[in-house]
Amino acid sequence: GDFAYDMDQGNARVGDAFMRKIEPVAASVPYMTCPGNHEEKYNFSNYRARFSMPGNTEGLWYSWDIGPAHIISFSTEVYFWVLGLLGCATDSVFLAPSWDIGPAHIISFSTEVYFYDDCTEHESIIRRGLQHQYGLEDLFYKYGVDLELWAHEHSYERLWPVYNYQVYNGSASSPYTNPRAPVHIITGSAGCKERLDPFVPRPREWSALRIEDYGYTRLHVANRSHIWLEQVSDDQDGKVVDGVWVIKNLHGPEAWH
Repeated sequence: GDFAYDMDQGNARVGDAFMRKIEPVAASVPYMTCPGNHEEKYNFSNYRARFSMPGNTEGLWYSWDIGPAHIISFSTEVYFWVLGLLGCATDSVFLAPSWDIGPAHIISFSTEVYFYDDCTEHESIIRRGLQHQYGLEDLFYKYGVDLELWAHEHSYERLWPVYNYQVYNGSASSPYTNPRAPVHIITGSAGCKERLDPFVPRPREWSALRIEDYGYTRLHVANRSHIWLEQVSDDQDGKVVDGVWVIKNLHGPEAWH
């Protein structure tokens, strides 16, 4: 999300320019989108009109499969649709073990200095829900979502496997091998006119790595047990500044035990 800052500006000419710039990529490989808060103007009209995603929700929330990965692209204001989708997945819709990957925009954990954003609150609405109801963290943990990809903050942050602020590494030497909680990656730093967001001076115990560069994340689903993640820095001319294997022998809630 937050594609063009903002698509509606200049009588939507900013959106036109952005679409022309991504055309060489989007014409060659699937360009799968997820809305952010900067798409909300005029009831998401620019986003809904410019992109065509699977399903009948105009790309606001949908799911799709690629190889052994089941990807849930959703708006963080949607709860019961995600609940129904994850419930079906657990009820053996997928006959073989699959990765559950949840990309969304507004995040549930962050160590950035952002004084007016929900994600920096200890009991954030995205994580815990309204009055501790309909929070996404408990939902994703209950159904064993493997990997959660977030944007919104203009930086890169990789978290240890975490649930309810407790770190559940697989082991001291191999934290991402058979982790006992979801892995979170915050990768919202492709670039924008607001520049980068700073971090708090001391990282929290659940924060594994923080990088204040513009960049993007590559995700390679190698097979049903291995995913490779690497962060590419725009500010350092395409240098790979982080890389990690996530390795799991089990998927779903059974993986946490």
